[in-house]
Order: sequence, then structure tokens, then C-alpha cells
Amino acid sequence: MNSGIFTRRIFTGRIAALLSAAGLSTTALAGKAEAKSNDKGVVKLNMDGKPADPKSFITPVIIHNGLVYVAGQGAHDTLPQEQWEIGHHTTIVMDNIKKGVEVGGGTMDSVVQCGVFLADIKYYDGMNNVFKTYFPNGGPARTTVAVAALPGNSLVEVNCIAAVVKK
Repeated sequence: MNSGIFTRRIFTGRIAALLSAAGLSTTALAGKAEAKSNDKGVVKLNMDGKPADPKSFITPVIIHNGLVYVAGQGAHDTLPQEQWEIGHHTTIVMDNIKKGVEVGGGTMDSVVQCGVFLADIKYYDGMNNVFKTYFPNGGPARTTVAVAALPGNSLVEVNCIAAVVKK
């Protein structure tokens, strides 16, 4: 749904171009990641910083044009659903987001955008109480929506984009 000429896609493209023009590039990761970029400068990693399985249809961490893209992370809770708790789920998810960002050469301070998906809007305050602790120096641009259901036994899922800042 297009709600005007300034869409999220345009915003993300402009942020990517701005960061690229500022001199942030994937070459800063040459010593960090052992994965080789393809001919378009895209580096695909798993959550351990190793080259992603080329047969996988979802890549956890992608680095391109000075940005780290972390795929949606869920809690994958093994407890019965009645025992799920939003604070605990958000902590698991944000720890995984942090790991993915750092694998890609970013920091939580370099996260520029997050998408947050809640299984129910009633979890907003509980999620927010944990989420903000990961950004003590100010948070990123963020969209939060409630959805009908989430995969992976989770009350919350988060994806993000961060700038590469580490060599």
C-alpha cells in the first residue's frame, strides 16, 4: 500500500545512498568476514559470521553498500504458549539482533532502522520496556505493527538495518 510518494522503500534507499556516499563500505569488513562478496558486493553470512549456506532461501545477515541487514529474528520458544512472556521473548530477539548486527560489522548504536512485529498490540509496552535498553544512546527509526500471527513460537519478531562501523 502506497501512502504517498515518500515510502519506506524510498526512505531505506536514500539512507543506503547517504551512508554509501559517506564512505562506509563493505571493504571495511575484509578482515572480519571470511565470506566473499559476489560480483555485486553482497556478503551473505550466517549468525556465526561464516558464509551463509548458498542453498538457504533466507540469509540471516547480509552486508551491502556499507549496511548490515539482519533478517527477522523470533524467540523460538519451546515452552507451552501459556508460559510465553513478552519481556523474555523481546530479550531473546534483541540478543539475536545484536549478534547479527555485530557479525556484520555494526553496533547497536549504528542501527538505523528496525521493524517490530507483535503477535498482539497488547504486548507493545512490554516489548518497548526491553527494546529501549538496547539503545541507551538513542534508538533507531522504527515501525511497530501488530500482526495476525508470527512464525517460530514468538510473541515478537524484529528485523533491522545497521551501518557498518567496525573494521
